[in-house]
Amino acid sequence: MMKQKLIVIGNGMVGQHLLQQLVDQNGVEQYDITVFGAEKHAAYDRVHLSDVFDGKEPEALLMAGPDWYGESGIELRLNEAVTAIDRDARTLTTAAGAVLAYDRLVLATGSTPFVPPIPGRDRKKCFVYRTLEDLAAIKAACQGARTGVVIGGGLLGLEAANALRLLGLETHVVEFAPRLMPVQLDPQGGTLLKDKIERLGLHVHTQKATHHIIDGESATHRLKFDDGGILEADVLVFSAGIRPQDALGKAAGLTLGERGGICINDQCQTSDPDIYAIGECALWQGKLFGLVAPGYQMARTVAAQLLGKDGAFQGADMSTKLKLLGVDVGAIGDAHGQTPGSQEVLLLDRSKDLYKKLVLNEAGDRLLGAVLVGDTGDYDTLLQTYLNDMPLPAHPLALLVPEDAAGGAPKAALPATATVCSCHNVSKGAIIEAVQGGACDVAAVKACTKAGTGCGGCAGLLTQVVNQALEDQGITADKSLCEHFAYSRQELFHLVKVGQIKSFDELLAKHGTGLGCDSCKPAAASIFASLWNEHVLAPRHQPLQDTNDTFLANMQKNGTYSVVPRVPGGEITPEQLIVLGQVAKRYDLYTKVTGGQRIDLFGARLEQLPQIWKELIDAGFETGHAYGKSLRTVKSCVGSTWCRYGVQDSLDLAVALEHRYKGLRSPHKLKFAVSGCTRECAEAQGKDVGVIATEKGWNLYFAGNGGMRPRHADLFATDLDTDTLIRYIDRLLMFYVATADKLQRTSVWMENLEGGLDYLREVIIDDALGLAEELEGRMAQVIATYECEWKATLQDPEKLKRFKSFVNTDEADDSIVFERKRGQIRPVEPIEIKEVS
Repeated sequence: MMKQKLIVIGNGMVGQHLLQQLVDQNGVEQYDITVFGAEKHAAYDRVHLSDVFDGKEPEALLMAGPDWYGESGIELRLNEAVTAIDRDARTLTTAAGAVLAYDRLVLATGSTPFVPPIPGRDRKKCFVYRTLEDLAAIKAACQGARTGVVIGGGLLGLEAANALRLLGLETHVVEFAPRLMPVQLDPQGGTLLKDKIERLGLHVHTQKATHHIIDGESATHRLKFDDGGILEADVLVFSAGIRPQDALGKAAGLTLGERGGICINDQCQTSDPDIYAIGECALWQGKLFGLVAPGYQMARTVAAQLLGKDGAFQGADMSTKLKLLGVDVGAIGDAHGQTPGSQEVLLLDRSKDLYKKLVLNEAGDRLLGAVLVGDTGDYDTLLQTYLNDMPLPAHPLALLVPEDAAGGAPKAALPATATVCSCHNVSKGAIIEAVQGGACDVAAVKACTKAGTGCGGCAGLLTQVVNQALEDQGITADKSLCEHFAYSRQELFHLVKVGQIKSFDELLAKHGTGLGCDSCKPAAASIFASLWNEHVLAPRHQPLQDTNDTFLANMQKNGTYSVVPRVPGGEITPEQLIVLGQVAKRYDLYTKVTGGQRIDLFGARLEQLPQIWKELIDAGFETGHAYGKSLRTVKSCVGSTWCRYGVQDSLDLAVALEHRYKGLRSPHKLKFAVSGCTRECAEAQGKDVGVIATEKGWNLYFAGNGGMRPRHADLFATDLDTDTLIRYIDRLLMFYVATADKLQRTSVWMENLEGGLDYLREVIIDDALGLAEELEGRMAQVIATYECEWKATLQDPEKLKRFKSFVNTDEADDSIVFERKRGQIRPVEPIEIKEVS
């Protein structure tokens, strides 16, 4: 049978998805397929376009390898735009003058950025934010620039603003509407998002209409607003929405909507039944869809039609979850409560910058929509509750708290028809079927169902459904660190140790795949530090660190940092106290004595950190490692030195322990305490390592913690002399470091340790595994290689280069604003908690 000629115009994400569907279903046996792309790049992931400014190579965004098209029997013609369609002759013409015949034609031309008709919009250094070429041009223009403005405060506008911020520009967002993301968020959600973004250093201007753009006095451009205000910037980016790319269809005589878009029916056919339209250029029942998931559904519909199968596009849910400038945002269904009779349940917690709203039907038993700002942990559950019309609990607010706290909709309760991955239309039932068919981990389920390989928003729910399905099959869920390493943290630790691996690149080459991620990189960094104790900002380790370790300080909610010098055992000299006061006064830092018997200095700007460290180090202080997953503090009472009830010198031991274990990197933070008698003033039984003095020596407690789920420490051994006590602590810590999971506290590790406390005593006290000498040796190596990370950084000019607010100037960030309360600075956001139902 002679193959028909199929031409796809557009090689974006939706067009590529259509090609993938046809290849997967052997469509190349029925069609000779040619695809045209107007750009020079093959299809790439536009959803993660901004990752390029965060260090990702553009090639990493490609949706198929360079050889995939030819190997799949598809002719790919890039950098060649189609200029005309002759429906009568059933041919098309390209900008290169080529004329090709078709039997079936698919328009996947996408959309174009909307640039408001503002006089001056075509000036130099004015851009749109849509393609890799756009990003390259913006990046080049930012060299030497100081300020940037994004016109448009929607999803893409905030992505563009983040790009300018990452390039080191003072960034402003100008939005015509009264709030950011007006399509997705209600006024309260938009206000909270604005506040959070402004604390990150961006400037947000809402209800601003730009009248014209002219030459600036202190920058390249001057924006004049209708209200008379002005704003100057060196770089200007328009991101005020999109318009369907329908010019080709219009010229060909296809039916268009009143406001644009190529009209399609449920089979995605245009007014010409041999021409289909999919994605952002298509108008279905008067609606345009600007998300990738609906476009994918259209692509699947067209693939079915071309292959003679049943398939119809029935519209799509426009719910969305994303992270904007580090802020989690989610919107589901009727987020604005426009349904007649609808009612709202609100949760507002300003102390945690968190806002959640549920929109219920009039009876209060069904979810119509939701808004989430600051925390989208409930998004998957709420989305499935909404999509599957599931009944609500008696108290709907329970949906906004953890399952075990108030019985929110459990994942197992979702029906088999529930769509887990909307990008690829994968249901919960299909995932369970894949597990029953032999897919024994998330990666295998992804490979056979494609769930989780689109926008990635369903990753959390996918993992939960897979693990539940495995558990139902009696199979232990996969404990792989992530998709890049098929090993648990414990297994990876062993591989690094035995193989003497000292860099992430070497580890990835020998035992991993891909490029790594935000899950495996910090875990590997922690393992390297625990074993080899090299400086965390060494060139081969720095890219692996999270924000706090990268800057050796804890980032606070307004973009400033806290400085926490070590105060061993809480013992400090008057001279050192005076220095802390002088430093705090000189840099106008907020000071507080903590529960761990230290003094925290809050409000330091990034460029101030090295200056502050130097003054503290000169006074005899060193880093307190408050930023790391490591030993934080050893709390103590004054013990027998001063207290009439003390039976041992608890303070002397506390200082010795803190100096011994300072700098030890571990799976999670470690807190110690030493009490001089059984009155327990240091609260040692609530710490990871607790020591209480007795008349005969020391009692050792292990694996306690406070926090959200307090756990009383276990009594591990009694009446120990000091040398034995330290030997046991050495072994305990290194055994925990070697065997715990990623980010697992000692308390959780102990609860999950097979054999529990008795087994741990056999390993540590009786040396049942013959590991005692090795564990003690590794601890000795960590102690011997300790260095103060602040001091080492000050001695290295290369490390100091990253302590700047802006990459292209030494100026301070003047957007950080404080208020004063009780004589000290504080972030401007007031603390307020509200709950309205």
